[in-house]
Amino acid sequence: MPTWVQQGTTEYLKRMPHQCRVKLIEIIPAKRTKNSNIKRIITDESTRLLAAVPKNNKIVALDVKGNAWSTEQLAVKMADWMTSGQDIALLIGGAEGLSQDCLNAAQQRWSLSALTFPHPLVRVILAEQLYRGWSVLNGHPYHRE
Repeated sequence: MPTWVQQGTTEYLKRMPHQCRVKLIEIIPAKRTKNSNIKRIITDESTRLLAAVPKNNKIVALDVKGNAWSTEQLAVKMADWMTSGQDIALLIGGAEGLSQDCLNAAQQRWSLSALTFPHPLVRVILAEQLYRGWSVLNGHPYHRE
C-alpha cells in the first residue's frame, strides 16, 4: 500500500480504544496482467480472504450493493457488535471486488457509498468511519453534526 494509505489508516486506528481495537490483516493481491484470468484471481483472493477470518467472527462485507448507513446508524451497529460477544471481520475486496462466496459468508453487507472507491482508499475511509462511529457512541467531540 502507498505510504499515505498506511499513514491515514494508522492515524485513525491508533485512536481507537482497546475495547474497540481493530486488527488489519492484509491479503496480498494476485499479480494482474492483460491476459490474467480475472475470475480465477477473484476466486483465489476470496479463498485466502475467508481463510484469514478467525473462527466465530461475524463477517461484514464492504459491498457497493450493501446497505448504506448514516454515521448514527453505524454507531448503533458498532454498539451491537461490541455487545454481541463476537469479533467482527470487515472484508474489503480487491480491485475486482469480493466473490460471491465472500458475499454469501457475510451476515451483513455495508456500502460506504454508491460511488466506487479504490480499495486502498476504502481502507482509510473505513478506519475513519469506525473512529467516527466510536466517537458518536462515546460523546467524543470528533463527530460534529
